[in-house]
Amino acid sequence: MRRHAPRDAHAIVTDVTSGYCQINVQGPKSRALLQTLTSADLSNAAFPFRTAREIDIGYACVLCIRITYVGELGYELYIHAEQAAHVYDRLVGAGAHFGLRHAGLKALASLRMEKGYRDYGHDIDNTDNAFETGLGFFVDLKKPSGFIGREAALKQKAAGPMTRRLAQVLVKDPKPMFFHAEIVLRSGKPVGYVRAGSYGHTLGGAVGLAMLEAGEPIDAAWLSEGRWEVDIAGTRYPAEVSLNPLYDPEMKRIKA
Repeated sequence: MRRHAPRDAHAIVTDVTSGYCQINVQGPKSRALLQTLTSADLSNAAFPFRTAREIDIGYACVLCIRITYVGELGYELYIHAEQAAHVYDRLVGAGAHFGLRHAGLKALASLRMEKGYRDYGHDIDNTDNAFETGLGFFVDLKKPSGFIGREAALKQKAAGPMTRRLAQVLVKDPKPMFFHAEIVLRSGKPVGYVRAGSYGHTLGGAVGLAMLEAGEPIDAAWLSEGRWEVDIAGTRYPAEVSLNPLYDPEMKRIKA
């Protein structure tokens, strides 16, 4: 941001990370819980998915973003560090009535993998492009003012059917686990490997994201015509492979 800010711009770029705490409130009852603590209207009509707005919680002014990394209705709260303990205490106190439970990073990793959410630096990196990782819907090639990298993105988009794509993989046997780098096979032929994996307690098996490289166009038909397996520690297990999230593909829970 500092590199690309015009020299005559009336703008300052400052890292304020250490001045804020983030608390995630996620799950089907997250709206009901937060609504008991704020005067802001959190209804679906007034506060739809991806809304970012300052709200009051107790004595604190909190930046509330209706977003999720676990595939459920949820909110991220960004709180000034000196007010974080106060907001946390309010959440925990009110949460007792809603069955609030604390969850750690392993729970988050499992849930985001079931939803097929990407993690930059883990299962995608700067050697991939937005289209082959399934994030092309974020790229607005018609943005009036353009953006850095637009010409490269246009070339990638115009290159034709993709022969390299990130897909979600679910092992049908509920016992084996993913540990990363497992080989994915289509009709007996290796076509990729698992970049990131976890156990999907809702889907009922090991689930991960795998980069497939086919040498031919990869689409839904190509996936459905193949017999899919994953090699885990020398044993091949039947698998399901999908370009769409295997959990709530229509986003009904998130947008509820």
